[in-house]
Amino acid sequence: MQRIRALSSFTNVIDDPSHFKGLWNEDIFHNDHSITLELGCGKGEYALALAQRFPKQNFIGIDLKGARLFIAAQNALELQIENVVFIRMHAEKIAEVFSKNEVTEIWIPFPDPYPKKARKRLTSTKYIQLYRQILSENAAIHLKTDDEKLFEFTLSTLQQENCAIQEVIHDLYDQAKRDELLEIQTTFEKRHLRDGKNIRYIRFSV
Repeated sequence: MQRIRALSSFTNVIDDPSHFKGLWNEDIFHNDHSITLELGCGKGEYALALAQRFPKQNFIGIDLKGARLFIAAQNALELQIENVVFIRMHAEKIAEVFSKNEVTEIWIPFPDPYPKKARKRLTSTKYIQLYRQILSENAAIHLKTDDEKLFEFTLSTLQQENCAIQEVIHDLYDQAKRDELLEIQTTFEKRHLRDGKNIRYIRFSV
């Protein structure tokens, strides 16, 4: 609870994100660089790693769990990463926070697979429709998961929604050559790898 209260004092945590809809570059980042979201960012491992690799791009981590966001925001401040900010909110509100064409890329690393609640999955039809409201044309969405059912569900949903599936990998670490961005590992991924699970990946556009 103490960490959640402390979030309001962090300069890189946005308290009222809807206020900046259509104005993220102008009012928050003060540049015209592209914006990438990490949904369910947890401790922000992906957002922070990407922000360090691409200083001329902007990154926003979104998660509902304040204790995890505290770690993400604190790490960003300690590392002096200025091109990343964080929002504590549910991902289903993204269309209230971002305008059409305002976001150019989305990363979804190891989301909750919701085995009994398909509608809540971040690759369900509900979310595909939300992504269409904020993404620029042909913007890439990246999913990494250890969950085979979520993986297959996602492929089926993308086909039903007529999305463009650009890359499918059933076992990421069985690949002879890998994109270095796919080798960024979250806490969850490290745990899954220790447990001997396959890491699956899909890149698509809506």
